[in-house]
Amino acid sequence: MPSPVSPENIATRAPSLRILQLTDPHLMADPEGTLLGMNTRESLDAVIALAKREPHAPDLVIASGDIAQDSSETAYRVFQEKMSVYSCPVIWFPGNHDDVEVMHEVIAGTNAEQRRLLVGGWQLIFLNSAVPGKVYGALSSGELSFLNDCLAEHPERPTLIAFHHHPVDVNCTWMSQIGLTNSDALMAVLEGQSQVRALLWGHIHQTWDGELNGMRLMATPSTCIQFAPGSNEFSIDGQAPGYRWIDLYPDGTLDTHVRRAEDYVFTVDLDSQGY
Repeated sequence: MPSPVSPENIATRAPSLRILQLTDPHLMADPEGTLLGMNTRESLDAVIALAKREPHAPDLVIASGDIAQDSSETAYRVFQEKMSVYSCPVIWFPGNHDDVEVMHEVIAGTNAEQRRLLVGGWQLIFLNSAVPGKVYGALSSGELSFLNDCLAEHPERPTLIAFHHHPVDVNCTWMSQIGLTNSDALMAVLEGQSQVRALLWGHIHQTWDGELNGMRLMATPSTCIQFAPGSNEFSIDGQAPGYRWIDLYPDGTLDTHVRRAEDYVFTVDLDSQGY
């Protein structure tokens, strides 16, 4: 089992560890590449610019999948370059649009490929829920074993677990078949693990905030297009791109909020039936 990593350049400021989640940028090799009318490089730039105006810098950035729309090495290199504005570690893991091998070639040997961090009094675990060639997700037996081992090693340490696909119903009928298909297996591992305080994901291109068995459940707007909450069929929302802040406190509590780049002027195809 990989040993835990505590990067020396994570500066924990009492009383909290501040995390910035960026998700689903869907970058492309083409600088002018658009997703349903939105230039995804420009929208990511707008989100980063807004986040940089926050009064405190993050201690950690989590990039929760669908980094690239076209799975190109160029797209991953562009994202890596854009993340260089942060002096803290930036953790990546794949979504359904990503090519895991290409992505790992880009981030090999960097903080971005870390699977677990012990920092700020917390354990942070990052899982791969991507299934090659599929939109839906699943956690392999290896991922579940890794999770179980991490939890067993630190049973008293508050824990946040992050991956790409949604593990619960998000009240969008059309998404019911493209979430985490073995969420029951995940919940079986988590049963009785009271140290697990939060699950964090991307994929649904909208805000989600709930609670289950004492765990905070959180999803975050994409840095590009948004999906309409509560929709039965594929539906685009006109809300602006965004990000999530999470403050993790040593006592196991957390605060979080979502912000959107409301000043960013964009176009999006609200009549699209999919992509």
